[in-house]
Amino acid sequence: MNKIPKRRGTITKAIAILLIAIITTIVCWHELGTLITSGNYDSEPNMVETIMAKTATPGVAVVTSKQGKSEFKTYGYADAKQEKLVTEESLFELGSTTKAFTALAVILLQEEGGLAYSDYISEHLPWFAPTYKGEKAEISINQLLAHTSGIPSWSIRLIPEGSSTEMLATTIHKFSDIALDTDPGTAYQYATVNYDILAMIIEQVTGMRYQDYVTEHILLPLGMTDSYFSSGQEEQPEQLAQGYRVFFGKSVAYNAPRYYGNMAAGYLVTNIKDLEHWINAQLGIGEIPEDLRNAIQQSHEVDIRTAGVEAKNQFYAFGWSQDLDGQVISHSGRNPNYSSQVIMDKGRQEAVFVLTNLNSTAPSLIAQNMYELMNGKPMHTFKYDDSNIIIDWVASLLVLLSVIGITLKVISLAGGINQHILDEQAKRSNKLRTRATLIVRSLLLLLVLIWPFLINYNYSMISVWLSWSVLLWMGLAVISCVLSMILVRIRR
Repeated sequence: MNKIPKRRGTITKAIAILLIAIITTIVCWHELGTLITSGNYDSEPNMVETIMAKTATPGVAVVTSKQGKSEFKTYGYADAKQEKLVTEESLFELGSTTKAFTALAVILLQEEGGLAYSDYISEHLPWFAPTYKGEKAEISINQLLAHTSGIPSWSIRLIPEGSSTEMLATTIHKFSDIALDTDPGTAYQYATVNYDILAMIIEQVTGMRYQDYVTEHILLPLGMTDSYFSSGQEEQPEQLAQGYRVFFGKSVAYNAPRYYGNMAAGYLVTNIKDLEHWINAQLGIGEIPEDLRNAIQQSHEVDIRTAGVEAKNQFYAFGWSQDLDGQVISHSGRNPNYSSQVIMDKGRQEAVFVLTNLNSTAPSLIAQNMYELMNGKPMHTFKYDDSNIIIDWVASLLVLLSVIGITLKVISLAGGINQHILDEQAKRSNKLRTRATLIVRSLLLLLVLIWPFLINYNYSMISVWLSWSVLLWMGLAVISCVLSMILVRIRR
């Protein structure tokens, strides 16, 4: 008598799993095909399009310079929904490639005598008093420039959202008593807030807003007339490319929150037309004001006594990752819905700058391959080492498994009363196993809720920076755990 209901339940569950698998395959057919194919690398355009497909990147803009000859290249959409193509005028957020502009402003002020690299933060911001091992610590401007301040990398999660003009001061005050990971000047640790502190110092020294000083003394003198800093207060120009984030292997339009306090570290908005002036200025090409020419040259000079050591013969200084000779300089940039990469070889007089409207490693992969091509070297094939892409695929798989699990639990709950009557004697013999199951499910539920904090993240960081599939999985995992505990209680 018991076999027929059980058999029906098994068939129902099998049909549910099959339907979920079919629907998922249909919805993600294109993404699954892209995942398993190698792509085409027989030409530069095919290489770019392959990387765009594998990273779900909607649009790419590239400017290259070789021995003074510049070239613009555009691919894909600035706005996929409106079928608006990327052009030379399309504007993108730079992300951390903004930092070189901030460092250049500091160099200009140092040359004018407004500050010195050896100045402590407290000389300009007396209320800034971080600690190391419980004792007050002093951080110098040099250490901010080189990311050797001791401020931990995870501090980015403390940057508050907001677009009002007081947000820079609010942001820096939030870090004023932070406990440092290392003694200032002793170790390299990339922390984006270092450059936000520099912006606050620039404002204190000049009496101007950070963005106004950089615009007046760097952007306009270099002819970067389309560029501006995104504070969240401005009206978005028609040329601004729509930002995106990845979700279930697809790119979806995403307007990220504004962080006025993080402007100096990642929120310069520009296009490849303006960046042509920037990279040529770095290579020493064209008409450049003398003070800027000298400041740019200084930003390429590595002082190993103060520079951050990223790797063997690789240093960080003045907003650039560079070799000991300062001949090859580079930097990547990643915001929640944009990313960029620049590589410049001063010795060969070559440069490439790549912009995209999705947070991924696509710009870095494209820029590196274009740099290799410039030097007659073979291009690298795509590897799935992009953390955002990997996290999205893993979370998407977990979502699928969670949906299947929840479906099976709901089916079980639907027949829960009958099962309770039929198996009452068996349940009494499984009380110990029931308690163990409840404990395990409770621990899993707790882990789902607290894992972001175990890796120095928080819910805000996940919602802003990671794929929505992560949040969806977390919600479904909570539901699944709760349903499991209900089922266990019913079967007691």
